[in-house]
Amino acid sequence: MQVSGKDWVALFIYSFTFLLGLPANLLVLFVYVRKARKRGITPNVVYALNLCLANLALVVWLPVKALETFLQDWRLPPPICPIYSFFLYSSLYGSCLFITAVTVGRYLSIAFPIVYKLYRRARISCFISAALWALVLLHLSFGLVAEGGANFVNIKNDASVCYDHFNASQLAVLLPLRLEMAIVLFILPLIVTSYCTLRCVTLVWRSNLRPMGKRRVLAVALSTLAVFVVCYAPYNASHVVGFILKENLEWRTYAMLTSSCNVFLEPVVMLMLSPAVSRGIMGRMCGWQSQFSEIEGFHRRNTANAKENVKALPTLSEKSQAGVEVTKVSHG
Repeated sequence: MQVSGKDWVALFIYSFTFLLGLPANLLVLFVYVRKARKRGITPNVVYALNLCLANLALVVWLPVKALETFLQDWRLPPPICPIYSFFLYSSLYGSCLFITAVTVGRYLSIAFPIVYKLYRRARISCFISAALWALVLLHLSFGLVAEGGANFVNIKNDASVCYDHFNASQLAVLLPLRLEMAIVLFILPLIVTSYCTLRCVTLVWRSNLRPMGKRRVLAVALSTLAVFVVCYAPYNASHVVGFILKENLEWRTYAMLTSSCNVFLEPVVMLMLSPAVSRGIMGRMCGWQSQFSEIEGFHRRNTANAKENVKALPTLSEKSQAGVEVTKVSHG
């Protein structure tokens, strides 16, 4: 079959995403593993590693997606299709939930620094991560019921397609499931992420942190929310529209393009959450010295002073709490 203009665009985006996403996520993996060895495992490290692994699971299958788009046919053995679909969609929704977890942790550390410190344990974050993955896998397992054991491969326009062409009985199961996934795994996390981001912005803006520190924390928070909306909103919107129209929409495939872009956009956010380590690595790789050493020294002094203040005073005002803990967040 002839490749259309839209499919050429999709092919370019998948290839571009693979070339950027693979090294970016490997760098994030290296940065956070190194950070865990030097400073110990923290909740942010746990969520960042899970997010990185979810992205890598999608990256390694992007060549298959690009090949399917180019050939306009599924040429791999049929049993590969459910495995491919499993990693594709588990990565997408897993990333949604872990971005939400990172945002909630950031908000709690700013709004309730003393209380949050009591429960800020890597073990708790590991249990939360396991629960989030279980939630994703539970939803995906119901998708297997709709296929009826046919390995997800069907014939569409004289070509084999993987998880793209369904009969009426399959759609009767899939469409409500997609709607439920859009609500539970995207819309609710979006509401939580938006609320936590806006609260972070408000607390940081009212804090006593220097303007440079404020701009950096605000940039991280707003970038996280922007990536969340841009990457995941189009694909989940197709679930809602498909349920309303009672059909499998043709543009679902193209809505997936923005979701695949998360594999190189999210590493940028993750590196912004760990600036000291990432700048040191990039500085050695690129041969330039970090221009933020003075800012890092300021953050370290504020952190030391904050610890002394916590020991000396039993309570802190909301504004001073935000100023103290934003400094901690700057170190991941």
